[in-house]
Amino acid sequence: MLIGIDWGGTKIEGVAMERDGRELLRLREETPRHDYFGCIRVIKAMIAGLESQTGRTGTLGIGIPGSLEPVSRLGKGASSTWLLGRPVEKDLHDAIQRDIRVENDADCFAASEAVDGAGAGHNVVFAVILGSGAGAGIAVGGKAHHGPNNSGGEWGHNPLPFPNVTEIPGKACYCGRHGCMETWVSGRAFEAEYASHTHEELKAREIIDRKRNGDRLSGLLWERYIDRVARGLATVVNSLDPDILVMGGGMSNVDELYDDLPRELAKRTFSTVFHTPIRKAVHGDSSGVRGAAWLWK
Repeated sequence: MLIGIDWGGTKIEGVAMERDGRELLRLREETPRHDYFGCIRVIKAMIAGLESQTGRTGTLGIGIPGSLEPVSRLGKGASSTWLLGRPVEKDLHDAIQRDIRVENDADCFAASEAVDGAGAGHNVVFAVILGSGAGAGIAVGGKAHHGPNNSGGEWGHNPLPFPNVTEIPGKACYCGRHGCMETWVSGRAFEAEYASHTHEELKAREIIDRKRNGDRLSGLLWERYIDRVARGLATVVNSLDPDILVMGGGMSNVDELYDDLPRELAKRTFSTVFHTPIRKAVHGDSSGVRGAAWLWK
């Protein structure tokens, strides 16, 4: 069987799957935030639990919230900053004492949706994550794409295109820069924008509910959010022209996204036409862990 582990910033999830994608068992634990070796202990115990409860041994694929520097294999670009500069692959291997394959979680998400999700049948899949952060993975021919810097899909750390005077220089990002897309289009950014106007802290779904009930401010902030997502993705379409955009993360659950974003994106791309389908991830929050398992398919 195939075992996938999704090492996320808030939860660690594991799945045991047949090679045809049928799920046998799923386990989930809260991430011990800022406790690097605590996370590794949770992963080791989760693998043991998956195998003991199924009575079978599986191959091991692990998705991490960041990527590995191609030469040193040290963690980089991780929103879970306790992975930065760590020999993640080596430490996981030393703890588990098994062959493992480790990839970026967004790449796992892209591969999952390309194999048997919303991107199935499409050659170039750009899979966007609009969650607590913002990022993306690229899959080509059903496999995650990797370049020489292992940085493909790092859309969330490009600057917001065509900023107006109120958007310069932008908020500070954990990566050390200002105005990254992540600081504008993540779910947390949407919530922070609402709080800055109302001094009231609400979850994104609560703000969307207010918009649907006719609250003018919530509606205006949603329009601004869509405009920013469209500006950011226009650079992707202009550069890569993927066959499909697959949306994941908490903000992908807002149904209005699939009506409003295509219209705004069409206004922002260089081409006079915009035919790229924008689809919600079929496997939702499960895509990352399934993609990690597919690393051994």
